[in-house]
Amino acid sequence: MVNQNTLTMDVGFTHEDFAALLDKYDYHFSPGDVVAGTVFSLEPRGALIDIGAKTAAYIPIQEMSINRIDNPEEVLQSNETREFFILADENEDGQLTLSIRRIEYMRAWERVRQLQAEDATVRSLVFATNRGGALVRIEGLRGFIPGSHISTRKPKEELVGEELPLKFLEVDEERNRLVLSHRRALVERKMNRLEVGEVVIGTVRGIKPYGAFIDIGGVSGLLHISEISHDHIDTPHSVFNVNDEVKVMIIDLDAERGRISLSTKQLEPEPGDMVKNPEVVYEKAEEMAAKYREQMQINQQGAAPAAVADAIKEEIEIPSAEEEAVAPEEVEAAAPEEVEAVAPEEVEAVASEEETAAPEEEEAVAAPELVPAIDE
Repeated sequence: MVNQNTLTMDVGFTHEDFAALLDKYDYHFSPGDVVAGTVFSLEPRGALIDIGAKTAAYIPIQEMSINRIDNPEEVLQSNETREFFILADENEDGQLTLSIRRIEYMRAWERVRQLQAEDATVRSLVFATNRGGALVRIEGLRGFIPGSHISTRKPKEELVGEELPLKFLEVDEERNRLVLSHRRALVERKMNRLEVGEVVIGTVRGIKPYGAFIDIGGVSGLLHISEISHDHIDTPHSVFNVNDEVKVMIIDLDAERGRISLSTKQLEPEPGDMVKNPEVVYEKAEEMAAKYREQMQINQQGAAPAAVADAIKEEIEIPSAEEEAVAPEEVEAAAPEEVEAVAPEEVEAVASEEETAAPEEEEAVAAPELVPAIDE
């Protein structure tokens, strides 16, 4: 007869041992880590992700993209494996919260910094405007164009949906500032076809106490009051009217600041001609400009290069000052965790026909409406 007694085998491995073994080989995740994960369940407002933790991690729909989405399937597919950012530590159920948006955000700032370092010109659609200027998206980040840096005669409201060439004024991830200039992009393009000492025909678009703004082929240059005539002038209004056609000579091209400086004083055959008889100045403009260029060459050949550069700069430098407008006080570039806008404290304005805009635009632009940097 077979012995039916049950044999008990001592395997030496208890449930406690098994739990301890799991803990030993369990990965420790911390907020800020970037990990690989696989999508195994899509839900209406999020998704469950396997990242090798004891409990599936969760990514809410608002953390799936730097742009606004309505459905998780727009970004994720079942069984897809990709990188995720650990946004928050385990909740009471032991579940981690993940984000894709934070990864895109970090990479977008890295790309924008690279574009700024390359002094690149970018193009972007205006998607909104406010009292201070216009809003665009660059690499998914919200960028702000101050009104003083929009070079167009259109009302700002009509710019929505229009693509503009832009240059970077400020890229500051820490302070969440991404500020761009339409005007600087246009001025740079125009500058590539201009030379110091060249005579150009322009139209007076605005007159200020410190000078006149001259439109030369779509961009504006400043004819400072000190460069109108050798004779003393109390106000540019005594010499020019808005819409006057004038001949001016380019005396400085500052691509970095987006500034074109002009002169009629250097074109005067005799001191004071611009005040007494401007027609003779325009008639002999090319002749006087040729003499100006010859003198520049003589100066360059007769002195050390560095000394000549300094001398020419001192000779033709136009005093800067009031034409520089103050940028909007507050605008946010793109901080995911913040919704209050942070603006550049100061953005240099470049002279343009916008100086002739409505009175409220002649002063420093008002602070724009507060907007989230990234769509929630």
